[in-house]
Amino acid sequence: MATTTADSVGVQQTPNERTLPTKTIARITGLLYLVIFVTAGFSEGFVRASLIVPGDATTTAANIIAAEELFRLGIVSDLIAFAADAVVAVLLYVLLRPVSRTIALIAASLRLIAHPAIASINMLNQYMALQLLSGDEYLTAFTPDQIDALALLFLTAHSYGYLIGGIFFGLHLLVLGYLLYKSSLFPAILGGLIAIAAIGYLTESFTFFLVPTYEPIASTVVLVTAVLGEIVLALYLVVKGVRTDQSVTSEAA
Repeated sequence: MATTTADSVGVQQTPNERTLPTKTIARITGLLYLVIFVTAGFSEGFVRASLIVPGDATTTAANIIAAEELFRLGIVSDLIAFAADAVVAVLLYVLLRPVSRTIALIAASLRLIAHPAIASINMLNQYMALQLLSGDEYLTAFTPDQIDALALLFLTAHSYGYLIGGIFFGLHLLVLGYLLYKSSLFPAILGGLIAIAAIGYLTESFTFFLVPTYEPIASTVVLVTAVLGEIVLALYLVVKGVRTDQSVTSEAA
C-alpha cells in the first residue's frame, strides 16, 4: 500500500500527483482576474453605460437597434468574464486551502454562485431585451411603445440580478479576505483590502433593496473599494505571485 507524504503547504501527496509552483498558479489567477476586469468593465462601463438610458425606453431601444453588434459584443464579453471567474474560484481555492479546506471551499462556492451561476443566467434578461427589439413577426402583437417598455424592463431586471449576485460576491470577498489574512503566502494587508471591498459590494446591494434613494452613493462606494481591493490583489498576483516559492499539488491527467 502506497504511503502519502505532506508537501510544503501541508497538502497530502500521492504517487499520482505532481507539484505545481504556487507562483505559477498565483500569476495565472492574477492574469485571469485582470481579464475579468477588462471584459466586465467593457460590458458594464462602456456598452451598457453608453446604450441604456434609465427611464427612457424609446431612446434605449433606438440605441440598441443602432448598435446591435456592440450590444451583442457586450453580452459575449460578460460571458468571457464569468467563465474566467469560474477558473479563478478554483485557483483561489487551491492557493488558500492550506489555511482551511472548509473555509476555502465556502469562499469558492460563494464565488461560483455569484458570477458563473447567477450572473450567467441573468444574461438571459439582456438577450430577451435584444430579442424584443429584433423585429420578428410574432412581436407585432405588441405596439412599438410596448416593445420598447418591455425591453427596458428586461434590462432593468438584469441590473437587479447583478445586485443579487453582488450579495453572494460580497460574502465571498469577506471569506477570501480572512483567508488571505491568515495565509503565509500573502501579506495580511491584502486580506484587509479585500474585506473592505466586500463591505462595498454588500453595502451597494443591500442599500439598493432597502433604501434605493441612496443607491448612487453606494455604487460609488463599491467602485472605490473594488478598485482599491481587487485590482491591488490582481496586480500582486501577477507581479509578485506569492511571498514564498512553495508548491501545491494537482492530480496528474
